[in-house]
Formats: sequence, C-alpha cells, structure tokens
Amino acid sequence: MKPDAIRQRLATLDPRGWEAVPEPVDAERPLTPAAVLIPLVTHAEGLSAIFTERTAHLHDHAGQVSFPGGRYEDSDNNAMATALREADEEIGLRPEAVEIIGCLDAHDTSSGFSVVPVVGLVTPPYSLTLDEFEVAEAFEVPLSFLFDPANKRREEAFWRGEMRRYDIYDDYDGHMVWGVTARIVGRLQEVLLRP
Repeated sequence: MKPDAIRQRLATLDPRGWEAVPEPVDAERPLTPAAVLIPLVTHAEGLSAIFTERTAHLHDHAGQVSFPGGRYEDSDNNAMATALREADEEIGLRPEAVEIIGCLDAHDTSSGFSVVPVVGLVTPPYSLTLDEFEVAEAFEVPLSFLFDPANKRREEAFWRGEMRRYDIYDDYDGHMVWGVTARIVGRLQEVLLRP
C-alpha cells in the first residue's frame, strides 16, 4: 500500500485525532492517557513497522514487544507530541524524521492506560539510538508479514477472574507481538485493508 492510500484511509477516521489530548475511551475508568507512534518505514519493496522490545527489568510491560510510546506529560500539547517525544527518548527517532499522517482510535488497556496510536511515515535511511534502560532492541517487521493470516493466531487465558481471548503475531525473527500492540496492529490492518 502506498503512503497516499494510507493517508486517505486514516482520514476516514478522526482526521485530526492526534492533535487532541489523549482521553480514556471509558470515562468511568481512571486511566492514564498515553500515546504510541506507529513508525511505518517506506521501503521500495513495501512498508514495515518499527517495534521495540522493552527491557526485562521495567515495571510496566517488561520484555514485551511494543511500539515506541508512553504516558502523556503536561508539557505535551497532544497525542502527537507524546508519541514523537517518547519515540525520540526511547529509540532516538527524531521528530523531524517522521511525517505524521493520522491516528487510530484509542485503546484502553488492562494495565491502566488509554493509548492513542499515532501513525507516521519514516523515509530510509534513518538512524536510531536506543535508551538502553528502557529498550533492549528495535527492529522492523514488514506489514506483509503482519497482515498475512498465517502469521496470526488466537489464544485464550484465564486472567483476573475471566477468560480472555487475544491475538498473537509470531514468530518474526524470534519476536512475538501480543496484547495491546497486537490489537493496534489488527486495527491498522482493518483500516488499511478494508474493501
């Protein structure tokens, strides 16, 4: 899919949603506003997404694969500012290297966050400098891999008193994408590939 087509698809959602302060989907739940950046790298052979693997010692989501991002801070004007700041802090992806083209709907997490996924284009070459305290690794996964049904499976587990079903994308060079990150990938696929 070409960048212009992605822009058009995202524009059918909330076209300026990244300019809003992140807010919980469910106003009754006290959730921490947050945003992540979905950095889509525009290779000649197709798009890929940059993911991070969080270090094992972190309090929240230790060792998990995620998009760069984090909680909203008072100095952030909106979700875009949060996503760009966090991507710069975590992986050294400079804001000027990213063209923001839209956002997806917010995702509330069981860990207490309401996350706005902000979509941006990154033109190679680009350079990264990882925050070694937070990020063990940064890597790209082609969207063609993520959107192939053969690479997605559904599992279920009993958690906090109820059975939960969740999607897993694996295995890409030993990395497994699950949880809210997998939900965001699934939503991105729905938006980009819908008829």
